[in-house]
Amino acid sequence: MLTDIQKTLWAAADKLRANVDAAEYKHIVLGLIFLKFISDAFAARRKDLTARFADEHDDYCLLDASEEEIAAELEDRDYYKEVNVFWVPESARWEALRAAAKQVDIGKRIDEALAAIEAENPRLKSILDKRYARAPLPDGKLGELVDLISTIGFGEDQSKARDILGQVYEYFLGQFASAEGKKGGQFYTPASIVQTLVAVLAPHNGKVYDPCCGSGGMFVQSEKFIEAHGGKLGDVAIFGQESNPTTWRLAAMNLAIRGIDFNLGREPADTFTRNQHPDLRADFVMANPPFNISDYWHGSLEGDPRWAFGTPPAGNANYAWLQHMLYHLKPGGRAGIVLANGAMSSSQNSEGDIRRAMVEEDVIECMVALPGQLFFNTQIPACLWFLANGKTRRLGEVLFIDARKLGTAVSRVQIELTAEDIARIADTFHAWKGDGETDMPYEDIPGFCRSVSLDEIAQHGHVLTPGRYVGAEAVEEDDEAFADKMQRLTEKLGEQMAKGAELDQLIRQKLGGLGYEF
Repeated sequence: MLTDIQKTLWAAADKLRANVDAAEYKHIVLGLIFLKFISDAFAARRKDLTARFADEHDDYCLLDASEEEIAAELEDRDYYKEVNVFWVPESARWEALRAAAKQVDIGKRIDEALAAIEAENPRLKSILDKRYARAPLPDGKLGELVDLISTIGFGEDQSKARDILGQVYEYFLGQFASAEGKKGGQFYTPASIVQTLVAVLAPHNGKVYDPCCGSGGMFVQSEKFIEAHGGKLGDVAIFGQESNPTTWRLAAMNLAIRGIDFNLGREPADTFTRNQHPDLRADFVMANPPFNISDYWHGSLEGDPRWAFGTPPAGNANYAWLQHMLYHLKPGGRAGIVLANGAMSSSQNSEGDIRRAMVEEDVIECMVALPGQLFFNTQIPACLWFLANGKTRRLGEVLFIDARKLGTAVSRVQIELTAEDIARIADTFHAWKGDGETDMPYEDIPGFCRSVSLDEIAQHGHVLTPGRYVGAEAVEEDDEAFADKMQRLTEKLGEQMAKGAELDQLIRQKLGGLGYEF
């Protein structure tokens, strides 16, 4: 079972961590997993080509070629590029590194291997993190880690191998986020939240953009959604931006191992002051920006064309993120954003005015209140905003969903939304919108969902908290008259109190018999 493999690998890798900080160790482990995968993919393609060169019924047949000619043909980069496999120079292949795992200079050899791979594959330029020669691991631990990662067998079927690696990668990202606690969540959005955004937005094709993409989870889930609905890899074009240089590299590796084409900008950079995609107008925007950033503002942002609904306050970036994402939507485009709950009702500085303008312009489709404890890094309760640049259905209405009672505990400190929970939220939205993604009819469900007019939202001061609108959960009908019910319950209470008095007396007797009077 893959789950067992993941757990075993994680336990072994975590044991090797010794006293190294999880934030540092994360890049060491994930970089090695990446190296192992691209080396395995290269070896599998090479083996496949060798077999095809010898098959007289194959288009690639080279039946009369000499060994030297076949060897030369195997060195042709185009054979690898055409199936999205990176070219791996001989010195950088995993077996060469594994053979040298016990050498004292194994860190230097890995760095050189990564540099050689970058030199051969322009798409990976500046992406691979060459930190192994100075890795803060005790002697011998890096070699042990190489041996451990050698046990991950990706097999020769490329699509299965990518899937296995992708799952191992996601699992490790999640475990590191958990191990790092507060710091870890900045680059990792729990999968169930990403899956909810993707299920509601349903990105079948077009341009997908995440302006604070972390490790690239939104893109990975978008591709999974497309494949699950009969589409193919490449039906969406991926655009992202990330300010943290190591996380930017992590996202690029996370996408590269899956064969996903991407544009994460020329460099890691701040989205507000160094926008890497200024002219992009996307079909879908999906993002989990860091909550309540207080130090994002710069003088150059004054009068920025992105602030179509009002200038966001310098002390909180929530409404800067919302407006940045709306600005980057093409007409008919839609966005899904995770934000702290405070953004739904805050009136500080200009936030209430911006929210009112957004409601009046009818750019808000749906608001979802999430249960607590979904994140690794914060207990701040969160919500999902779904926005549209030009609604085509349900004009003048907003769907409110209160999902706070959904979710299942996966540990003492964390819960996650189940597949059923995610389907319930997404199906409710698609039924309300009538967009053909579900056959389910829509109806308001007290305590869970309700479609609300903009006039009613205005009466509530443009506050967008679902609990204000969905009402209380329906209580089962109870036909018993109040007087009869009170009589029955009072009699039952009397019986229980009499029983309690008997037990008190019995305990006194027993203790008295042992010489403990009271």
